[in-house]
Amino acid sequence: MFESIFVAPHTQQRHREALFCEERIAYLQHMRAQGSARHSLRQTAEHLVWLTLRMTPEARTGIDADGLKHLFGEPGAKNSSTPYQQRLLLEARRWFQFLGWWREDIQRVEVDPALVRFVDWMRNERGLSPNTISSWSRWTGHFLRWCHEHDHDLSSLHPQDIDAYLATYSAKGWGRCSVGFIVAMMRVFLRQAASRGECTNTLAGAIFGPRVYALESVPAALSWDEVQQVLATASSATEQDIRDRAILMLMAIYGLRRGEIVALRLDQIDWAGRLLHIWRLKRHQPQVYPLVQSVAQALAQYIDVARPTIDIPQVFITLKAPRKAMPPQTLYELVRHRLRAIGVDRPKMGPHALRHACASRMLAQGLTLKEIGDHLGHSSTQATMIYTKVDMTALREVGNFDLGGVQ
Repeated sequence: MFESIFVAPHTQQRHREALFCEERIAYLQHMRAQGSARHSLRQTAEHLVWLTLRMTPEARTGIDADGLKHLFGEPGAKNSSTPYQQRLLLEARRWFQFLGWWREDIQRVEVDPALVRFVDWMRNERGLSPNTISSWSRWTGHFLRWCHEHDHDLSSLHPQDIDAYLATYSAKGWGRCSVGFIVAMMRVFLRQAASRGECTNTLAGAIFGPRVYALESVPAALSWDEVQQVLATASSATEQDIRDRAILMLMAIYGLRRGEIVALRLDQIDWAGRLLHIWRLKRHQPQVYPLVQSVAQALAQYIDVARPTIDIPQVFITLKAPRKAMPPQTLYELVRHRLRAIGVDRPKMGPHALRHACASRMLAQGLTLKEIGDHLGHSSTQATMIYTKVDMTALREVGNFDLGGVQ
């Protein structure tokens, strides 16, 4: 292993003779399998050797946070209290965790049992998507922590307490739409809590959010010219551009959600049949699309040329080691970066901007709301109504219609 990392024979020998040689080799091989570059392996190997000079064979019995800090607190410790030490601490902890030597401190964050039961209900009874469960769990936890900080118990909670919670954060910048979403989510939570006897049955119906008008906000849609400009920013032969171009095309042409894109697996692309199989998060069912030629070329270029050789079923992989499937939140930054590159910097310009552009283009081409909703994987036509607000071409045609002199 060391022969493939270092050139100088004396450096190779120094690493072979240091303590815990087999354990260090195993970790370096693990890093290489995850896509770490040679310079990263060299740096890690040096860090591990530095650590072993301060360790004893008893480390195999386990090491905790205090023991790790002791390694850096010995007289003559290199670059103590510097960013270098912080990097070493992180590297050491990862190595010990990989070996199974790390002894985690028993310091558990208290989780409200009501939140645990609510998450279990969302996952097992409602079958909500992971993104929805994550979002609702986060806001429910935020509310329960506020209750705990203000000595409010769920069993004796009053509507006035919830009003105080909403007023507190509305004053800190929550908008009407955000408050409306949180109130709707809290009603679901409180109804479930009431069904288990954890709060009063009337509490959920006693809270009201601000009035939010139907189709009040204009969706953050891009023009099709802007979509073409965004795609043009990912036209180079780098791994990042090849990957990002395929992702952007899936958003713009198929209107896929970010969760659907990161969940896309290699076996869901039927190259022979020219079909793309997608699991629709909102409908909880599969959907099959014809594989458009331009998208097929973008996917093939990424999978065959740019994608790292790694045993992961998902199509899209992170750029840096450890190589793994892309998490959904990274797609927001991906789209925002590309939009800023073409001079677009407006609120809510994440992945849904391209999804909205897809819907708006279909509407302008004369497709019905039912057809658009089916293409986007909507569970109801109501969800598609928002896109009628951005069909400016149709609105101009209405404005130019000759009513024969009627005033």
